[in-house]
Amino acid sequence: MGAMARTYDHPGEAAAADPIRLLAIRDTPLSLDEVFTAVGDRSAGGTALFVGTVRDHDGGSDVTALGYSSHPIAEAELRRVAEKVAADFPVRAMAAVHRVGDLSVGDIAVIAAVSCPHRAEAFAACRRLIDDLKAEVPIWKHQVFADGHNKWVGA
Repeated sequence: MGAMARTYDHPGEAAAADPIRLLAIRDTPLSLDEVFTAVGDRSAGGTALFVGTVRDHDGGSDVTALGYSSHPIAEAELRRVAEKVAADFPVRAMAAVHRVGDLSVGDIAVIAAVSCPHRAEAFAACRRLIDDLKAEVPIWKHQVFADGHNKWVGA
């Protein structure tokens, strides 16, 4: 799993060229600080950040273990999704990272963040980013429940 990351000395100037600052699928813990820093932009008046965590239940059953896996094209699909969102909203900066591997209850599974000139645009773009990521990027969740049954989600 690689990371597509860019560093800018002047974030406001770089956003016009490519607002996608950080995209990654990682098998290591995710950092809120890294994502928030990546979407910092002096021309943005609003930044929306979504954090998805592993919960201890699903569908009325207790979750005891969870793992994520991804297809080799997942990062390319993540970029495609991000580019669509950036084309439809006045995005100044955008970042999305997703975890793969075995996770524990409470672990961060995904972080998406978007900075825009105004808060309403940032909220809308961030929601679209996370919704499209979940619907279109080939990342699958395997849940194991306390009663012994298991379920694949998104596969």
